[in-house]
Amino acid sequence: MRISRRLAMAASAAVFALMAGTAMADGEKIVIGTEGAYPPFNNLEADGTLTGFDVDIAKALCVEMKAECTFVTQDWDGIIPALLAKKFDAIVASMSITPERLEKVDFTDKYYNTGPAIVVPKDSPITEATEAGLAGKSLGAQSSTTHSNYAEAFFKESELKLYPTPDEYKLDVANGRVDAVIDDVVVLSSWLKTADGACCKLLKALNPDPEINGIGAGIAVRKGDAELKGKFDAAIKAIRANGKYKEINDKYFDFDVYGG
Repeated sequence: MRISRRLAMAASAAVFALMAGTAMADGEKIVIGTEGAYPPFNNLEADGTLTGFDVDIAKALCVEMKAECTFVTQDWDGIIPALLAKKFDAIVASMSITPERLEKVDFTDKYYNTGPAIVVPKDSPITEATEAGLAGKSLGAQSSTTHSNYAEAFFKESELKLYPTPDEYKLDVANGRVDAVIDDVVVLSSWLKTADGACCKLLKALNPDPEINGIGAGIAVRKGDAELKGKFDAAIKAIRANGKYKEINDKYFDFDVYGG
């Protein structure tokens, strides 16, 4: 992560706002929290704009609900506490629906579903994405994610190194400070297509574990906020039916990210 971008993230962590496209000005006001450091799903650009699949989907949902939405960026580790503290009304940040998180928040239906993967440097001697294959190796992951939980469960012989954002682990694997990294297969595959990702290769896409990885990414709302959850659920169904979801999907991916 560039220093200038890091400072921009810190400065905007609780105050950055962006109007949600063409949503009606006289509609319900909804504040949406996202991370802004997880491309191609959500990313805070150098000029201060938020981009990504999560952001475009959220805007489309707000238009469908005739709501006026603003976005707030929040560091991942504090994103659920910030929701519970009412700093925003919903989280649209590629958050997997898991039993552990369901104890704290409610989720809408999923709006996409992808699995984890392992990436290593191109000259890495690692040939197998197994516990034995990664035994004694350092494995990087973003903290407080399903992917770090997956690593703890299935790569117990590895040294797990946790990072605040994906940018930090990408920098370390590129510079040989960590032997491998684990994250969403789409996030890693997209990074590998960039100049910064030229260092590395996809070792293997992993089979998701339903208990750890959940049933897909959903929109988190506070416990008991059935009205807002219901509006989001209806809007997800609507953009799936009217073609808007596919339009956004095709902007970012050459496959159906909604998944099975």
